[in-house]
Amino acid sequence: MTRGEAARRIRWGISPIGWRNDDMPELGAEHTLGQVLSEIALAGFEGTEVGGFFPTPDILLPELRLRGLSIAGQWFSSYLLRDGFDQTAAAFEEHCRRLSALGAKVAVVSEQTNSVQREHVGVFRHKPSLASAEWSQLCAELEGLGEIAEKYRLLLVYHPHLGTVIQTAAEVHELMARTDPKLVHLLYDTGHAFASEEECLELAHEHGKRIRHVHFKDVRYDVLRMCKVEDRPFLDCVVRGLFTVPGDGCIDFRSAYEALIAAGYEGWIIVEAEQDPARAHPLEYALKAKRYIDDMKRDC
Repeated sequence: MTRGEAARRIRWGISPIGWRNDDMPELGAEHTLGQVLSEIALAGFEGTEVGGFFPTPDILLPELRLRGLSIAGQWFSSYLLRDGFDQTAAAFEEHCRRLSALGAKVAVVSEQTNSVQREHVGVFRHKPSLASAEWSQLCAELEGLGEIAEKYRLLLVYHPHLGTVIQTAAEVHELMARTDPKLVHLLYDTGHAFASEEECLELAHEHGKRIRHVHFKDVRYDVLRMCKVEDRPFLDCVVRGLFTVPGDGCIDFRSAYEALIAAGYEGWIIVEAEQDPARAHPLEYALKAKRYIDDMKRDC
């Protein structure tokens, strides 16, 4: 496969979280579904992920078709270690059923047992960890969720996330080593990887063949250092401007994109930047991201 062919297998979308934040519903509550979808299309993106404020598929699908947009996937908070497999699997099956109706390709899973990402504690010094028995349980039960996703022609992509039990590069390596590559895939989020390790290329090089979904999120390095020194809570980091769109921060996206192409990546790359829309105009930043991506693709 040539580089041009590989690049054509990638679709580009943008997350609605720049307009409305699921974890902080007060941020951007004034933005309607129609406005968000119209501005995504206006900025030149092909699709998006399902936001928490999105309606049921029967209402959402006509709105997407009007604007020529597709759905890539949606976040699912798993509580396998807290609630057990049966309860989590029932909720996940319903989640997959909705995604299948929307024509999505991936179900984004993040284990939230003991997560501090929504708590009022410092995200950098208080992240939870897994005991040996918990690793065994989590990996086995994630494979079980992967089997459910398969039934709906979806891929389970695991999302390492600040403040959760799987955040660091070492934890991602462990997860990949302990799980079936046919059932548990990796979501490569540049922003969370960089905020955790202050670099994000290792995961792309080490696990490129396991990556089946991508979030391109940039980081403002000065805000990152301040948040780490002061050990700020995750949501406070977001409000203070830790994350931004590609090209507006410190991450080397050209190298990340090159690594994905070299690994034969095909699927969605979703621009995702949790920001306060009152401070970072969503359409302005969507257009800024699209210009940067178009320039990057020409240069690579």
